[in-house]
Amino acid sequence: MSVVAAAPERRWRVGVLLAVVVVGVIAVMLTPPLRQDPAYHAFADRRAYFGIPYALNVLSNVGFLVVGAWSFAAVARARVPRWERAAGFLFALGLVLTGFGSAYYHLAPSNATLVWDRLPLAALFPLVFAVAIGDRVSPAAGRALFLPLAVAGVVSVVWWDVTDDLRPYALVQFLPLALIPLMLALFPGHRPTRPLLIGVAIYAGSKIFEVGDGVIMAAGGLVSGHTVKHLLSAVAAGFIVLWLAPPRHLRL
Repeated sequence: MSVVAAAPERRWRVGVLLAVVVVGVIAVMLTPPLRQDPAYHAFADRRAYFGIPYALNVLSNVGFLVVGAWSFAAVARARVPRWERAAGFLFALGLVLTGFGSAYYHLAPSNATLVWDRLPLAALFPLVFAVAIGDRVSPAAGRALFLPLAVAGVVSVVWWDVTDDLRPYALVQFLPLALIPLMLALFPGHRPTRPLLIGVAIYAGSKIFEVGDGVIMAAGGLVSGHTVKHLLSAVAAGFIVLWLAPPRHLRL
């Protein structure tokens, strides 16, 4: 395909992405403020072990710490542009801080402690989104956006903490989940696609376990859905890191 012929096609694909962003933002603006449901903190598994309340929900966050520590090494070895390396290191740091923040929250679940769980978590998908933009749409756009998008994620949590309105947080978390697969479908890229798709799919599946927290606990009595959600989310993050910082031998 010639460059002249490709340009209009590329423009309409970019237009599709921008249209989804505009629709998402308008939909959030038209939605009434979303308040944090106090029942969110009523986890099914309240068992204490070794003096740790909600022990499995607390201890299952070790997955984030392990994957985060490995991510630092993976990003350091990867041959990627400097800004993508910076985004990868921020992602790794976010995973480690999510492990500590989530463990702190689950020791005494409340809105006040939930802030420390969500603050680092909110930056993770915006960072992935920015690298996807750089890989699929425009390296210059990805480089320019990765820090503002990460900051926007953190600000959305601060907004919720101050106003008790979850709309911006929901936007920065779920809009990238819709846009990343769309970008993968619309634009060619250089990174192997499968690790990112697997990571996003596992993370989406983990949300099902989160919603079914009590049902899963009642079914087996061993672990709750929320504990499984933590473990699956850590696995999802590992696949996403394979995409952010692909090893030289990766051919997925």
